[in-house]
Amino acid sequence: MSTSPTLFAKVTEAFCCLPGVGPKTAQRMLLHLLERDRDGGQQLSNLLADALQQIHHCKGCRNLTELEVCEICTDQRRDPETLCIVESPADVLAIEQAGIYRGRYFVLMGTLSPIDGRGPAEIGLDQLANRGAEGIREVILAVSTTVEGEATAHYVAELLRPLGVTLTRIAQGIPIGGELEFVDGGTLSHALAGRRPV
Repeated sequence: MSTSPTLFAKVTEAFCCLPGVGPKTAQRMLLHLLERDRDGGQQLSNLLADALQQIHHCKGCRNLTELEVCEICTDQRRDPETLCIVESPADVLAIEQAGIYRGRYFVLMGTLSPIDGRGPAEIGLDQLANRGAEGIREVILAVSTTVEGEATAHYVAELLRPLGVTLTRIAQGIPIGGELEFVDGGTLSHALAGRRPV
């Protein structure tokens, strides 16, 4: 006769949905909260529930925000004629922390990957094409140098080229196969400053 998993086992398994968290780490996290920080666990639970309810995609750039249109899109001090295309909200955070870029963003939420069922529509390229026609002078392709990232950069360049915008690509300092969220601020600043035409 099989028994259903205990609540402890279910919560441990739920923690494993986080990247880099395996069963042992999940168990350690749960034991810490149960034994030493129940108040912290309750606060984490409440805030996580709020975040899942209230944080969604910006209607302008597709970044994550609590607002209908995010603070970056509505910031009048940013250059509305420069658009940086990134793969994920983590990439926006990395570039913002570098402090060199003052334009706007478009977040693809992934790269083209037919095997994973991600085509142009899934990464918002129809919305991007509309955005490119709205007074954008330069588009910076800041996607990873993985095979999928390269294919995405090529597709985006071909999509936007007829609009007459200047297309550049971050180049120096980003290692082949590298992901932006793991690159330090100095290297990222150098890569943005040394971008090249596509």
